[in-house]
Amino acid sequence: MKRKFILSIALIVTICGLATAGCTTAKKDGAQTETSDAIVPTDYSQSAHWLNVPTEITKEVDVFYLYPSAWAKVNADDPLICEIDNPVMLQQSKLAFDRQATAFETSANIFAPYYRQDDAGSTLAMDFEEQQDIVKGVPLTDATAAFEYYIEHYNNGRPFILASHSQGSNVMIYILQDYMKEHPDVYKRMVAAYVLGYSITDDYLAANPDLKFASGSGDTGVIISYNTQAPTIEGSDGVVLPTARVINPISWTTEETVAPASDNLGSLQLNSDGSVVKNADGTPLKVMNFADAQVDNTKNVLICSTVNVDQYAPGGGTFGRGVFHSYDFPFYYFNLRANAEERVANYLKEHK
Repeated sequence: MKRKFILSIALIVTICGLATAGCTTAKKDGAQTETSDAIVPTDYSQSAHWLNVPTEITKEVDVFYLYPSAWAKVNADDPLICEIDNPVMLQQSKLAFDRQATAFETSANIFAPYYRQDDAGSTLAMDFEEQQDIVKGVPLTDATAAFEYYIEHYNNGRPFILASHSQGSNVMIYILQDYMKEHPDVYKRMVAAYVLGYSITDDYLAANPDLKFASGSGDTGVIISYNTQAPTIEGSDGVVLPTARVINPISWTTEETVAPASDNLGSLQLNSDGSVVKNADGTPLKVMNFADAQVDNTKNVLICSTVNVDQYAPGGGTFGRGVFHSYDFPFYYFNLRANAEERVANYLKEHK
């Protein structure tokens, strides 16, 4: 019998409500909609504005991580963009960090800033261009300032991985297309970018020819991306865009062959509050034979057929039934860990 994740439906709805990529706010509400000098970035010289900075550098490679949406308005008249010290965001971002960013701890020193986010629910009333205007405002201003501070004060010339999910990934695509274009010397040090829970489209890649999508398990300087769904869904999945590229996180191919759950290196088990179930030694408990994976190049998604939809993706809030958005990392956590190790080893070998 398959081991089941311990995760309540209430938590799933909460996470899905918080996790929309590009969680944005409507222009009619007076939000800042464009990156400009008028937006004062968060001061990343203050340690309080970092979710994680290593106390000791033990690896040859870093990872710079942006968490998914970790905050939502409680009342309709609440501010549309949270403050950098919003207590809900501080708490939820730590939980996201534990089930996502720690996948890279065996291969990289993890750096993760806090960044101001916009409210997820407001995206429902917006079209795509309005969403992107908001993302390119306060969230991108903060994330870019954090990345610049990291490069100038923490990185010390080391190679690095970019990692993100959902709203964090919607922000990350602009760091990739803008910052990297302006700083090719920095881009040369990028091992890979794990931009999960949002779409890397053909149009995006065509507009940014220096950016490449991964084609296998070991190529470097590439983008890895996918959005996980059940074979059929009801309702919407707002993070999936037309022509989105997909790579299979078990087989690491873009072909549509099913990678069985028996080939999965391990999934995470979660508690009812979204925290990771740990072994006695503090390491994450590994759940085997749980999630399979298949690329669907018609739907532009990653299909998982072995997980109970009613338990893990019942629908509600932002995402429809059958959308495994919150599990893009947990379902394939140990595959992502092994893959980062492989790409790091290849990069270091290539750049001796």
